Amino acid sequence: MDLARRAIALLVSAVAAITAVTATAQVGAGPTLPPAPVRNVVDRYFGTEVQDPYRWLEDAKSTETQQWMKAAADQAASRLARIPGRDALLARLAELEAATTARIGRVIRLPGERYVYERRGANDNQFKLVMRQGLTGTERVLVDPVVIAQARGTTVAVNHFSASPDGRYLAYGLSTGGSEAAVLHLLDTRNLQPVGEPIDRADFGVARWSPDSRRFAFNRLRGGVAEPKAKYERSAAWLLEPGQGVAQARELLGPNTRRIPVLSSEVPTVLFTDDGRWLIGLLEDGVRREARVAIARASDLAHGGAPRWKTIIEPGDAITDFAYARGTLYAATHKEAPRFTYVAAPIEGFNAATARTVVAASERVLGMMVAARDGLYFEAREGNAKQLWKLPYAANAKAQPVALPLQGSFSLRRGGVWAAQPRLDGVLIALEDWTHAPQLYAVDAHGHVSNTGLQPAGPLDAPADIEATEVLVTSHDGARVPLSVIHKKGLARDGDAPTWLLGYAAYGFTMEPRFFVQNLAWLERGGVLAIANPRGSGVFGQAWYEAGKQTTKPNTWRDMIACAEYLIAQRVTRPARLAIEGGSAGGITSGRAATERPDLFAAVVPRVGVLDMVRAELEPNGPPNIPEFGSHQTEAGFRALLAMSTYHHIRDGVKYPAVLLTHGVNDPRVAVWHSAKA
Repeated sequence: MDLARRAIALLVSAVAAITAVTATAQVGAGPTLPPAPVRNVVDRYFGTEVQDPYRWLEDAKSTETQQWMKAAADQAASRLARIPGRDALLARLAELEAATTARIGRVIRLPGERYVYERRGANDNQFKLVMRQGLTGTERVLVDPVVIAQARGTTVAVNHFSASPDGRYLAYGLSTGGSEAAVLHLLDTRNLQPVGEPIDRADFGVARWSPDSRRFAFNRLRGGVAEPKAKYERSAAWLLEPGQGVAQARELLGPNTRRIPVLSSEVPTVLFTDDGRWLIGLLEDGVRREARVAIARASDLAHGGAPRWKTIIEPGDAITDFAYARGTLYAATHKEAPRFTYVAAPIEGFNAATARTVVAASERVLGMMVAARDGLYFEAREGNAKQLWKLPYAANAKAQPVALPLQGSFSLRRGGVWAAQPRLDGVLIALEDWTHAPQLYAVDAHGHVSNTGLQPAGPLDAPADIEATEVLVTSHDGARVPLSVIHKKGLARDGDAPTWLLGYAAYGFTMEPRFFVQNLAWLERGGVLAIANPRGSGVFGQAWYEAGKQTTKPNTWRDMIACAEYLIAQRVTRPARLAIEGGSAGGITSGRAATERPDLFAAVVPRVGVLDMVRAELEPNGPPNIPEFGSHQTEAGFRALLAMSTYHHIRDGVKYPAVLLTHGVNDPRVAVWHSAKA
C-alpha cells in the first residue's frame, strides 16, 4: 500500500473509531450528497431474483456516473477536512515518513557486485530505479518516474522491472494515471539511452532474459478486445532481441502453439534456465495456484525454430511453486500434504508422482523457493512468521535452518524480483517484524547473515515502547484463528483503546509481521492494531486456505467477527472504539463482517473493496478470479457469490458503522463501480 492510501485509511479508521457516534455533530453536515437515482434491474439466477438498484453506476465512463462519484468524493473530503485533530495527524504522518532518508524496495543482485533497485526518498511520491557498483558505490538513477510524469503531464509509476544477466539492459514496465496497465521499455544502462520501441499491453510483461543477455521473453496481452471481461484472455509469451521492434517478436507460447494446447484463460510466461539448456513455460490460469508447466530445449530456437513443448506438470499434481538447478526441477506440492512437501527429479523426465521427496511434510508450512549457486533456499512458516532454510545440492543432503536476526517476514520472490541468482551464492532478503522496520540482509554460502546497509536506518525503525502479542482466537465453529495485537507497552485493559482490526483472507495470502513507520501515529496515541489471518489465508497451509474460498468463504468474515468479539471480551476495546478494514478481496471480509454484525463496529473501511460479487466476473479481472470465488454460471457458484456479496446484504433501516469507501477510478483489478454501488 502506498503512503497516500495508508495515510487515508489510518486517518479515517482512527478518527471514525474514536468519534463515530458524534462525528456528524462535531464536523457539521457539510455539502449534501445528491441521492443516487434508483433504477432497479432484476436478474434471476437459478430461481432466485437478485435486485440491483444501482446498475447504472457500472458505466464509469458516463458523465452522470462521474459527476455522482465526484460529488461523493467532494462530500467525503469536506467532512474529513473538518474532523478535529486531522491536520495534526496528517502532519505527524508526514513527519514519521520523513524520519528515514529513503526506503528501498525490490533489489536485483547481479554478478560483479552490481545492484539494481527501487529507491524512494523521504519527499518522493514514487520509487526511482537506481544502480550502483558495490554496496558503498555511488547510486546512478536509471529511471525517474517524476521526471517522466512532468514530461507527460500525468502520474507515472514503475510496475515491474528486470535486468539482463550482464547488467547491460534494464527492462521496466511503466503504468500511468493510477492504472496497473504497463508499457514495457528497454534501457541501456551504460548510456541511459532507450533501446528499441516501447511495447504496450505488457501488464504481465516482466522480461525474462536468456543467460547470454542476447534476448528476452515477455507476456503481451491481446489487442483489440472489445468485451471487458475478455481483456486478459488469449495472451502470449513472445521472444525479442534488444533493439528489435515488436513486429519482429516471435511467439513462444500462446494460443497459436501447436505442440500443446493453451487455454484462452491461461497466461503464458517463458523462463530461460541459467545453464542455457531449457525453456520453462509457465501457464497460469487466473489466480489458480496450481499452474501447468511445460519444457522445451533452448536449442529449439536456433535458426528461427519453434520450441517443441512437452507438458511435465498438470494442475492435478497440486504443485504451486518450482525452481531449477543443475538439471533438476524442485517443486512444492500439497498433494496429500496440506502443509506442503518438496519433491525433485531431473527436469527432462520430471513426474510429480515418482519424484523423490527432498523436504518432507511437517508442522511447518513450506513456502517459496529460489535457486542460488550454492543451494536451494526456501521459506518455512510457523504461524504468520517465517524461517529461512537451505537445501544443498549434494545427494541426500538435509535441509538446514539459517539463523536470522529476528523471526518476522521476508519474501524470496516479490513482484518479479527473486532473492537469489543462479550465478551467485546466497540470498538477499528484506527482513522485518511488527516492531522492526525492514533491513536488507545478505546471506552467504556459509549461513552468515550481514546487514548490507542498502536500507538507511531511521530513528523510529525499532520503537522500544511498542510490543506485539500473538494469540489464537476461537471462531464460531471451534477453529483457532491467529491474531496479532500491537500496541504501546502497558496498555490498560479498560475497553477504551481505539482499535483497528485488519484482515484479508484470500488467495492463500498471509498477513505477515510487517512494519510501517506511519502506524506509529496511531500507536503513540494509544491506538491498537489487530491483524487477523482468517481462513482463506495460507497461515496454516492449503487446508486453511481452502476453508475460506468459494462455498466456505463465510468462514473468513465469521473468523473476523470472532476476533472482534475477542478484543471486546479481553477489554482491549469496545464496539464504539473498534474499526475494521480490508482491502481488495479483503473488502469481502470487512464488508460482510460489518453487514452481518454491524453492532460490533464503529467504522468500516472496505479499501478498494470487491463488494458486488454477483457481477464481479463481468469486469476485466473477473474471469481470472473465478478459481478463487466461483462463477454465477453454476448454482453452487452463484449461491456462494451471493453469500459473500456485501452489496446484496445492505438493508434499509439498519444502523451500520461509519463507512469510508476508497477506490481508484482506473483500478484494473477491482472496478470502481464496486465502491460506487455500495
